Amino acid sequence: MVTTISSSRFISNPLECPVTRTMSIIGGKWKPIILNCIGERTIRFGKLKQIIPAISNKVLSNELKELENFGLISRVEFTEMPPRVEYSITNSGKTLLPILCELASWGNTIIAKKIIEEFE
Repeated sequence: MVTTISSSRFISNPLECPVTRTMSIIGGKWKPIILNCIGERTIRFGKLKQIIPAISNKVLSNELKELENFGLISRVEFTEMPPRVEYSITNSGKTLLPILCELASWGNTIIAKKIIEEFE
């Protein structure tokens, strides 16, 4: 479904478009992957880094902070030695899991695989 304002396809305020609004929150290279990796569990920074080895520590840290600021994940810091931090998805973040699951399903289709093969 394409959202339009009046009969024109011009959107005067991009954040009035639900797709643009969603992508401004979870768009980018890493946020959907991080949310998908956290899923329904509690996970530590180091484990996320193991699951997503292509991401740098700095980028992972920044993306986690943004997701926390948006209220999609929660961060719990334990005051012990060595320090430990755990991340989990919030109720707001859980509402995105079905969307990420659908994206993953489409990514497993023959169509998606053919598209990737053509560009390799």
